[in-house]
Amino acid sequence: MRKLVIQVTLLAILLLGLPLFGVWIAGVSVSKYLEFPPRSIYVEHASFSLFYSIACGLIFLGAVIPILIKGIRTPENRVRGTLSRRFPWWGLLGIGINLGSWVLAWSRFSWFRMIQPHTFSLLWVSFIVIVNAICYRRDGRCMMTHQPLYFFLLFPASAAFWWFFEYLNRFVQNWIYIGPLIDASSYGIFGTLSFSTVLPAVLGVKEWIYGTERIQMNFHSGYKVKALNSKIWIWVLLILSGTGLAGVGVWPNFLFPLLWISPLFMITSVQILFDEEHIFSQITDGDWRGLISAALSALLCGWFWEMWNFYSLSKWEYRIPFVQRFHVFEMPILGYAGYLPFGLECTAVGNLVKQSMDEFKKTLT
Repeated sequence: MRKLVIQVTLLAILLLGLPLFGVWIAGVSVSKYLEFPPRSIYVEHASFSLFYSIACGLIFLGAVIPILIKGIRTPENRVRGTLSRRFPWWGLLGIGINLGSWVLAWSRFSWFRMIQPHTFSLLWVSFIVIVNAICYRRDGRCMMTHQPLYFFLLFPASAAFWWFFEYLNRFVQNWIYIGPLIDASSYGIFGTLSFSTVLPAVLGVKEWIYGTERIQMNFHSGYKVKALNSKIWIWVLLILSGTGLAGVGVWPNFLFPLLWISPLFMITSVQILFDEEHIFSQITDGDWRGLISAALSALLCGWFWEMWNFYSLSKWEYRIPFVQRFHVFEMPILGYAGYLPFGLECTAVGNLVKQSMDEFKKTLT
């Protein structure tokens, strides 16, 4: 337990402190980055660049197309399973609540005016219930029914997790919230409620994707990444990702992608240096199932986040340097690439929650 506390404390200091350190080194006042709620616009974003967009698109496609080709291949020795269990009643209830919340989120009923800005939580709690019901029908188990403590701990962990990304966004202002103005206490309360659904949603979808036949059969054996076994390379990765995170507040137009990449590499680097399991552990043996399902889970959730956001009263809009064109809902199409590493970060934090829970249980026995 003590080693885990040291890891988490070290990560908190680095992840929270490095962006502020970079701003301080640049001689910029940090006060504007700590505004609550954030309303001021102080980052001047670069205009659209066709060259940059094409270059990013080619890099993204080069990484994703081989995975898609392998993923859509019909598995050899395919075994067709049967769904002998009925869809649970609580899953049907979740569908009903979700559809009702969707109507309320996109409508403008006068009698619903007071609650109209706060439909996000209802949409996503019901989504989480539905995803767990889908897993339960297929496998006879899901997080809600067979890991209830872990499932409920994900909600407070998720709130803290996404507040961290809200903090990082202060240095790049890639998204801003629009809608009725609220005070700091309301922003804190309703923000926390909404943010608490992120991890349960992504990890619930990951559980479903991980159990699909194509993931199990097509990605259980692949390229073995041995570089992760070298602590010299891990130190280099930690230093580079930490330096990049410090530079985000100084050069937000160029380093904004590191908002999604650096935290992932820093968490992984610290875990490796402490000889702990991490989300890349399995790919050293060629098992890509966990990694692929984690990335795809956030991408799928991202589609629903952006879709439900589009016509909502309280919503967010994007201001992303160089790629602010070709939107799918409010998000520029290249912005969806950020969901792939985000899924890995969700999984890494989910594993930390599970590890903390297991370590605490050991101290009680």
